[in-house]
Amino acid sequence: MSDRFLEGQGALVTGSTSGIGLGIAKAFALAGAKVMLNGFGKPEEIAAARAEIGAIMGGGDAPYSAADMSKPASIRDMIADAEKTLGSLDILVNNAGIQFVSPVQDFPDEKWDAIIAINMSSNFHAIKAALPAMLARKRGRIINVASAHGLVASPFKSAYVAAKHGVVGLTKTVAIEIAESPVTCNAICPGFVRTPLAEAQVKPLAEKFGISEEEALKEKLLVHQPNKRWVEVEDVAEMALYLCRPQAGSVNGSALSIDGGWVAN
Repeated sequence: MSDRFLEGQGALVTGSTSGIGLGIAKAFALAGAKVMLNGFGKPEEIAAARAEIGAIMGGGDAPYSAADMSKPASIRDMIADAEKTLGSLDILVNNAGIQFVSPVQDFPDEKWDAIIAINMSSNFHAIKAALPAMLARKRGRIINVASAHGLVASPFKSAYVAAKHGVVGLTKTVAIEIAESPVTCNAICPGFVRTPLAEAQVKPLAEKFGISEEEALKEKLLVHQPNKRWVEVEDVAEMALYLCRPQAGSVNGSALSIDGGWVAN
């Protein structure tokens, strides 16, 4: 979208140093928002992300928080920092997440705890900290990046599926609580999105099953996506942009699928 309808608004996107989060941050900056990034990664990758978003916003590095999404106090400090640095925090995108795959009987306790903390509880702590100022200003958008796994399950992903289902439930509860205000809370539920991390899974699958990478992509990785195509980062970012528009004011408490038909099965 070419119009700068987010001019003057402040946005924080967690887990935005790469992948979906970075794509959303870029879209928001192009729409005129002041964007703060957050996430882990190699220092040079974080620097590149800050420079890219900063250039879109008019020069200099984009603001950045190194807050640990597994620590409530760190999250609260990040929200306060965003309010101060951006002038106001009008858009909160909870995108940070990690993954681990294992049969439930072998699932390490520490992995379960980390995934629940980062993928679900961080959303609660960020919303709790950001919501009072949004309600006071009578303006705000909360967007939780859930997953198709927030609506359906797959084997060996017990913590991830539980966390993402929790995110969808949290989204609905917050939406009902704030329904009479101009603030909204929604979840985006993508299927497999084309990111470097996801694309890196294709070659090992091809080698494991002795098939081509194209077959591995369609028959193994995207087995649940009827269209057999990646969801593009830009598609998710466009949905996030739409939710920030004034015309989306009545979209509240929704879990919006963008998954090539996955949950239609």
